[in-house]
Amino acid sequence: MADEHTRVQNFFTARAADWDTRFPDDGPAYAAGVDALGLGVGDTVLDAGCGTGRALPALRAAVGAQGTVLGMDLTAAMLDSAIRAGRDRSGALILADVARLPLRSRSLDAVFAAGLVSHLSHPGPDLAELARVVRPGGQLALFHPIGRAALAARHGRPVTDDDLRAERNLRPLLARSGWRLDTYTDEDDRFLALAVRTR
Repeated sequence: MADEHTRVQNFFTARAADWDTRFPDDGPAYAAGVDALGLGVGDTVLDAGCGTGRALPALRAAVGAQGTVLGMDLTAAMLDSAIRAGRDRSGALILADVARLPLRSRSLDAVFAAGLVSHLSHPGPDLAELARVVRPGGQLALFHPIGRAALAARHGRPVTDDDLRAERNLRPLLARSGWRLDTYTDEDDRFLALAVRTR
């Protein structure tokens, strides 16, 4: 696991400084992904693998001043970029691993996770750890601003059957990890899987 963490950290550290300029038009997609969570004023939400904090302003707008917004990432350079962008004003930034969240059980109403699934060292246990910190009935949004086919094309590779984000793979993985997949959208301009924390 340490090797995988190092790989992920090295990948994102090398890209942190110009990450936002590489994807300048994703803001509306992030806002729409956050809207789909249906957060309420006063809710507590975690942006897991928050990167440069692109979702944090939309999450703050959704939960209001009374709510709590946490942004958590494994890579310090990404959090530094979030601070430089002023996104730390929208939520508290925490350097941590989603495999071992420094949060109480059932303390969150929802988790937003953009692009996270493909970077998890142990997807089942890691998704179960996210489930641990969400109250029963709370929600998880697995999001990406473009769909699986568009993302594969961007990287010059085909969509494969073993992709964790494929619905036939994701649904049972979530079910084993304490989640029920409610809605699944995989279109060129958005990937969004919404799941509910089971009891």
